[in-house]
Amino acid sequence: MTHLVDQLADLTALRDRDALDAALVSTLNELLHPDNMCIHRLVGPSHDQRWLRCLMMQDGVIIATANQTWVELEELPSANDFPRRQEALAEHQPVKCDAIEGCVFPLATQTASSGVLEIRCHKLMTNENLRLVSAVLRLYQNFQGLLDYGERDALTDLLNRKTFDGAFLKATTTHFESPEAIANDRRQIGGGGSYWLAMLDIDHFKRVNDNFGHLIGDEVLLLLARLMRDTFRFHDQLYRFGGEEFVVLMHCAEEGQAQGALERLRHQTEAHAFPQVGTITVSIGFTEIQAGDTPSAAFERADKAVYYAKEHGRNQVFGYEALIQQGRLAPESEHLGDIELF
Repeated sequence: MTHLVDQLADLTALRDRDALDAALVSTLNELLHPDNMCIHRLVGPSHDQRWLRCLMMQDGVIIATANQTWVELEELPSANDFPRRQEALAEHQPVKCDAIEGCVFPLATQTASSGVLEIRCHKLMTNENLRLVSAVLRLYQNFQGLLDYGERDALTDLLNRKTFDGAFLKATTTHFESPEAIANDRRQIGGGGSYWLAMLDIDHFKRVNDNFGHLIGDEVLLLLARLMRDTFRFHDQLYRFGGEEFVVLMHCAEEGQAQGALERLRHQTEAHAFPQVGTITVSIGFTEIQAGDTPSAAFERADKAVYYAKEHGRNQVFGYEALIQQGRLAPESEHLGDIELF
């Protein structure tokens, strides 16, 4: 029992979600010694939800699922193909199956996407083991909820500023230091990176607050966040940095794909009828993430592209690299933005 308490204490000391999932299955592995365990989560829009395998443990060994979060949605199995998983989520309780299919336990927090934990053992799980797993999962889900609360913007429920640096460095380190993953990624072309940082700013947002009040301004921010979720793919990471400034970290094959996604958001925002306010537009700048980039350096490039868009008519999308090639912006010095002040 003391060993279990120590493991649970170690689990709740983690702040990285992938590490937390790994600690969960490792803890359950020591308790149950199952044949295998998998964590699956529902991703995609409500009308086309799919199952994404986030983690798998086989015979006590965690099997890596490198870069799986960047897979295309249509390549994933449909949610309807796994009725037992759907049943577990609908009933909010484990579904006990046979020794071959195992048991399915629901995973869900208020803000995280719904998911399941599947456990397969060489024999049927006892009721005592079911209760034990459920108790561990309650602790895990409560802690996940605390992480959600600390990592989400309170108004829009997008990711917040303090989570960005870790996500940026984790994504780019994995990308640039894993040649095997790059070689196996069908969307990777040429020698450049395929991560893109975009910054978008609501045009004349101060006028909205001044003319209609901050409650209406908050409603505009909420609706824009909803448009962003509807526009971008499930694995694109969406942030609100405060005020009317939003950030997107996405994975694309080339500049045209990134610009196309951002142009869709710009068009959808311009076409949307915001209550009382009417039409809102956004100015967007983006840049390609380079090997050795720091968050501040990438932000500085994207911010220059946003500033250019605002200075040249607003309601536009510009890529920093294209502006440099066209001679509209002067290239930055080699080490500009490398110093982190805070």
